[in-house]
Amino acid sequence: MEKTTDAKTIFITRDDKTRLEKLLAEEILKSRNSFKHLEGLTKELMKAKVVESKDVPSDVITMNSKVRINDLEINEPKEYVLVFPKEANVALNKVSVLSPIGTAMIGCRVGHFFMIKTLTGERRIMVEQILYQPEAARDYHL
Repeated sequence: MEKTTDAKTIFITRDDKTRLEKLLAEEILKSRNSFKHLEGLTKELMKAKVVESKDVPSDVITMNSKVRINDLEINEPKEYVLVFPKEANVALNKVSVLSPIGTAMIGCRVGHFFMIKTLTGERRIMVEQILYQPEAARDYHL
């Protein structure tokens, strides 16, 4: 999963980074030998610009954001909420940050593109709209 954002900065809140680092540590302990699936999120955290919750731009996907993205191969917009693994629920369009699409979305801004690999090949996805961002709504979380 690769962001094709023309080297645009991705953002993450300090609170989200702390929670995600804790999640990664727990997942690595659970995985014991194989944590290759966690590398994508680790890389995203390393390259993201860390900001305070009150300073994150309102067009950035943060944890618990509801977003509209569009699969450009089939021009099919979908709405998702980016959540922690325990809250993931396909029926409610809640995607885990540890899923390929969740990892690719975190920190993206409206207008960013990213690629995800699916069973049918790579898909180019565009972030169309942030429908809800907790920080913009001042719903700060820890």
